[in-house]
Amino acid sequence: MKEFFSSLKRLGKYLKPYKSNFIFSLVLVVIAVVGNSLIPFIVGLGITEMTSNVADMLRGLEGAGINFPYVAEIIIITLLIAFTNQVTTYYASFLMTNVVQGTMKDLREDIDKKINRLPVSYFDKNQQGNILSRITNDVDAINNAMQQGLVQIITSILGIILSVVMMFILSVPMASIAILIIPLSLIISRIIVKKSQKYFTGQQNALGDLNGYVQESYSGFSIIKLYDKETDALEGFKNINHKLADFGFKASFMSGLINPLVGLVVNLSYASMTILGGYYVIFGAMTIGGLQAFIQYIWLINQPLSQITQLTGILQSSGAAVQRVFEILDEEEEESEIDKTAIPEKIEGNISFEHVSFGYNPETPLIKDLNFEVKSGQTIAIVGPTGAGKTTLINLLMRFYDIDSGEIKIDGVSTKDMKRSYVRSLFGMVLQDAWLYHASISDNIRFAKLDATEYEVVDAAKTANVHHFIRTLPDGYEMVLNKEASNISQGQKQLLTIARVVIADPKILILDEATSSVDTRLEMLIQKAMKKVMKGRTSFVIAHRLSTIRDADLILVMDQGEIVEQGTHESLLAKNGLYEMLYNSQFTQEKEMMLCRQHIHIMPMDRKFFINFPKNYKEK
Repeated sequence: MKEFFSSLKRLGKYLKPYKSNFIFSLVLVVIAVVGNSLIPFIVGLGITEMTSNVADMLRGLEGAGINFPYVAEIIIITLLIAFTNQVTTYYASFLMTNVVQGTMKDLREDIDKKINRLPVSYFDKNQQGNILSRITNDVDAINNAMQQGLVQIITSILGIILSVVMMFILSVPMASIAILIIPLSLIISRIIVKKSQKYFTGQQNALGDLNGYVQESYSGFSIIKLYDKETDALEGFKNINHKLADFGFKASFMSGLINPLVGLVVNLSYASMTILGGYYVIFGAMTIGGLQAFIQYIWLINQPLSQITQLTGILQSSGAAVQRVFEILDEEEEESEIDKTAIPEKIEGNISFEHVSFGYNPETPLIKDLNFEVKSGQTIAIVGPTGAGKTTLINLLMRFYDIDSGEIKIDGVSTKDMKRSYVRSLFGMVLQDAWLYHASISDNIRFAKLDATEYEVVDAAKTANVHHFIRTLPDGYEMVLNKEASNISQGQKQLLTIARVVIADPKILILDEATSSVDTRLEMLIQKAMKKVMKGRTSFVIAHRLSTIRDADLILVMDQGEIVEQGTHESLLAKNGLYEMLYNSQFTQEKEMMLCRQHIHIMPMDRKFFINFPKNYKEK
């Protein structure tokens, strides 16, 4: 609960830039509430006057009759107050909407800035769907709560205070009894809110988990279908959905208890005050109009109390959402680098790892005392079994993670002394999963250099062997890729990312399994394009297909975070070590696959298919 109120207090700081509009809106709300509180009293005066006139007429007093001028005056005053209330309420709502939307805009901007300052490790540790849920669903929940609840809460609180004041003006004894409904209602609300808050927090967390699960499931839907894992995926969804439904039911049920319980207290007060007020009227201690006004003020207390209780669920959801949003804003950022100004005198692409050690968890180091040196223009291949530390090495080189000890130097300058942004600007990357965004092909190519000319774009495409393909498309370079970039093939995506690297013209290249998911023909095309790009540049290649790195100047063989072998292709084969074992194993597999492709026959048989292997084929 302490964290809840602390988060709400922090949210209040976002209102400061809009203080003037917020205060003016509150003034208008006060005017509207004051007017609304005066209406029952004024109407009561009219009822009292008319009742007195009717009584005089029934007694047969001379000249007795309805005081129409007075009644007309009451009606006109009531209509003017009602009109003023409507106008002030409209403008108060208009101003408050501007305040809320401005506040949410600033909050979203801060979240976006924060996301860009977070280290890569944060995104490795948290589901993308959960992060997305905090940025969208949780911020939207806060927006709805502020938009719907802020004015209503202020109006309700002021309405209750003014109604109590008017009740004391009408009858101190009756008001003293009637106001007991307020603390009783608050006690009931407090007890229920305290018990239900944990369920609202659980509901928002479960919603984030569900978003993350759905995103991951649909992004890998073809793989789920391939391995017949629909049942497992459905079971996982059911578990999270059940959790969400359970929290949702408990949260809604608990918060829903407030309204009927508070209503019961108010109705008991309503009935008792009616009986007591009737007694006062009979004995002349109160006028009939005063009783009518008093009963109406009880209703005016009940109405805002009901509004507050109805908003309880929204407010609790938003409270949980506020906590989740500020959890992101409180995450530890990448270290400030204002004082880091070191840059190499000349960028040539010489790189050295000197006694580098690193571990995602300090207790279990992954890379230990790593040492090697790369000369400018060399091609370095990094191979090894899964989990050997290949991708980690690249992450350290790019400063996505900072090393625990040792130094990584680029042209003699430690990357620790350079700004991360500068280090990363020296690199170009072609990854296994090519990232393209919803824009034209031309815009995707010039992503690394936004001011690139049309000539530079076309030249980069030619260098990447993708120009001909682009020319065959309906709109050529102006064809817009869809959000998933699924309107082109995986190999074509890779070629476009190579073109993007060409236009950036980096001194150092990173090729992370860039050809592992394409066919042989496209692989040759990509390899040809990469050879052009790699010429004159220092290149790091991570590859599963060892046949693609035979010409590398240096091959680093990694195992369990250490370089166990290094050398050229021929020298490593001659050692008969881990590289030789990996190469021969992969060569044998590729040879068997080629043999299978040559002899596999797919024949229809009762609407099914079978594979006719050659007689000389042996399962290994």
